Amino acid sequence: MDKVEQYRQFIQQILTEHAQIATPTDTVKAELIFDTERDHYQLAYVGWQGDKRVFGPVMHFDIQEGKIWIQYNGTEDLVAERLVEMGVPTTDIVLGFHSAFKRQFSRYAVG
Repeated sequence: MDKVEQYRQFIQQILTEHAQIATPTDTVKAELIFDTERDHYQLAYVGWQGDKRVFGPVMHFDIQEGKIWIQYNGTEDLVAERLVEMGVPTTDIVLGFHSAFKRQFSRYAVG
């Protein structure tokens, strides 16, 4: 299995696990969105709480040029560390929610 295919599986596993432990209600659902052709992956909440619309991402990952970009993490989990534990080198993980300037000070890739 090539590296990118393995990264796809890791991301889908993380998102699927979070969807299962999420606390949606009967009217709010956790939706998994996997675009394996363009390498965009997301977990979002969709639904209603009374008369209030609930819609928004919980996590969003992309794979760009062989690297995993964490575009958004609305959880307390350190998903970058989880990826490292799964075998992804820190040089293949980009904290996309930080500016390139800030990324240079992390242990992860700048871009």
